[in-house]
Amino acid sequence: MPSNRISAAPGHTVIRAGGKVSYWQGEYHQSAADSVGVSTADYIHAMHYFLMQAQVKEVLMIGCGGGTLATMLTRAGVAMTVVDLHRLSFTIARKYFHLPEAVSCHVADGIQWLKQRRHRFDAIVLDAFGKDGMPKAFMRAPFFRLAKARLKQRGGLFLMNVIVDDDDDPTPDRLVRLMRRHWSRVRLLDTDGWVDRNAVIVAGAVAKLGRPKVLMPPHPGGAKLARALDILDWRTIR
Repeated sequence: MPSNRISAAPGHTVIRAGGKVSYWQGEYHQSAADSVGVSTADYIHAMHYFLMQAQVKEVLMIGCGGGTLATMLTRAGVAMTVVDLHRLSFTIARKYFHLPEAVSCHVADGIQWLKQRRHRFDAIVLDAFGKDGMPKAFMRAPFFRLAKARLKQRGGLFLMNVIVDDDDDPTPDRLVRLMRRHWSRVRLLDTDGWVDRNAVIVAGAVAKLGRPKVLMPPHPGGAKLARALDILDWRTIR
């Protein structure tokens, strides 16, 4: 298959191949999508399903990457705001991943940006990773307290992407326990048996959320994605 490797900036590479596009920051894989910006990642589609099931109208994302979730939600009529420390992320998302102009993009620290505003969103999505992982400040009680204060009191959802090393990694379970100090309902979507995987923590109005399905399949890759998503399930906390 022909491949097109583009150096978007020092240490940032975009690869086009086989009708798909992927974005790498050094050795860290930031995003992958089809040729029109629909994600090929199972956890992105899980988040997309939960947000659509909750019938959200306005969502804040902290962390851009390729902006695929924001692209998918905007096409479904959701008003999107995205905050990221790096302007380059927005440049790459718009140029290579079709991030719509309607998405409101802010170059800022996500925590400071939230502190400076009082607006409440239907949902907040945290997916902020770099080559050194997720900043520790996003994994501590003060941030969760702040995030809850910026959600609508009725029906608000907080979603968090967590990278799990293996079945012995305590990170997702530790975060769920910490978040339960602030939300009465917190659930973990995960799959044992896989290394270096993505799990999704959902807090708030989660009681009626079902197992995720693909609502906006990528082309190509839709069938493979559906199989991957079918493996994901809610699990108890260890």
